Amino acid sequence: MTQIPAPTRQFLHTQASTMLAVDFFHIDCALTLRRLYVFFAIEVGTRYVHILGTTSHPDGPWTTQQARNLLMKLGDRASEFTVLVRDRAGQFTDAFDAVLASAGITVVKIPPRSPRANAYAERFVRTVRSEVTDRMLILGQRHLRIVLDEYARHYNGRRPHRGRQLKPPRPDHPIADLSQERIKRRPVLGGLINEYERAG
Repeated sequence: MTQIPAPTRQFLHTQASTMLAVDFFHIDCALTLRRLYVFFAIEVGTRYVHILGTTSHPDGPWTTQQARNLLMKLGDRASEFTVLVRDRAGQFTDAFDAVLASAGITVVKIPPRSPRANAYAERFVRTVRSEVTDRMLILGQRHLRIVLDEYARHYNGRRPHRGRQLKPPRPDHPIADLSQERIKRRPVLGGLINEYERAG
């Protein structure tokens, strides 16, 4: 694996707080046998994930609407971001780029067949697959959305991230000191994942 030169690594680290990355991944439903696509964005600096939508037909107009929804979701925080990294998939049209440009966000396209250039998004895909979607049957689009919304709450509020000194992107609970306190376990997604917090 090629090492990133130190100046480049430092540049990426200092710019991370101004970057977003987006991508799709797919899930095959157990009952309908339909393929569903999940569109998400990740705030590179904090690793905070936004599940933007699920669809069986991710065309240009649908993807462009999700870009508008992302900007509305970010609200005033949209001005904190200056760069969005995406691949060259056909769902990303000029209209998609124009929506982001209207908010002052420059779209950067990764080179063809270079998924590592969008490493933060790819890492999230690997994580959500290994922790959730590869371990349970998804029954349909509504079920997928419920599962992803619950997982996103866990991922953003409770899941430790190695690149953030084992802190979640936006902790929704005080982080427990496992060596000093009594801890209780709370199952998430029917026990597929566990969260831990102070007891009492």
